[in-house]
Amino acid sequence: MNTVSDISAQREHILEVAQTIIGKKGYAAVGLTEILTEAKVPKGSFYYYFKSKDAFGEALLKHYFVGYLAEMDNILSSPGQTNAERLMSYWMHWQNVQESFECQGKCLAVKLGAEVSDLSEAMRLALSSGTAGIISRLAKTIEEGIADRSLAIKNDAQELAHTLYQLWLGASLMAKITRDKAPLKNAMGATKAILNLR
Repeated sequence: MNTVSDISAQREHILEVAQTIIGKKGYAAVGLTEILTEAKVPKGSFYYYFKSKDAFGEALLKHYFVGYLAEMDNILSSPGQTNAERLMSYWMHWQNVQESFECQGKCLAVKLGAEVSDLSEAMRLALSSGTAGIISRLAKTIEEGIADRSLAIKNDAQELAHTLYQLWLGASLMAKITRDKAPLKNAMGATKAILNLR
């Protein structure tokens, strides 16, 4: 008989496999059979781990954002750097991931944002919550950068965090559409100008 920890571990395994596959192909293009086959989980057991495909999609996004926000926290707390440098490290990391054009499940917010927001309210809310977590971390780092004087700006930190996140999200979508790195390079230049960094 499976214990709660066994069930949780198997559920986590399915989500990790799904994140990579869906990160490449999108949500609608991937069937449950493909995910379960790759995860080496019997086809009939999906509903043992998830109540529905909608619940699976919600769990997938929550799982993704837990990992993403943990990685972001590491970047934004890097020792020996000013808060301005930490912010720029975050954007450089974003640029490097997006420029690969093969995110391997590392950019689900970009990949699924437009696709699933109209498909599922639960998934839209998971995206909204996850992106709010990103924006709040950016705002906090901006505030701390103003406090430590590594950022010489007078903008409202929360509004600026929203603007920068939207800039990078849009640039990432354009980079995918055009298969060109220019939108990301433009976003980097605009970010430096907005933050008064050279």
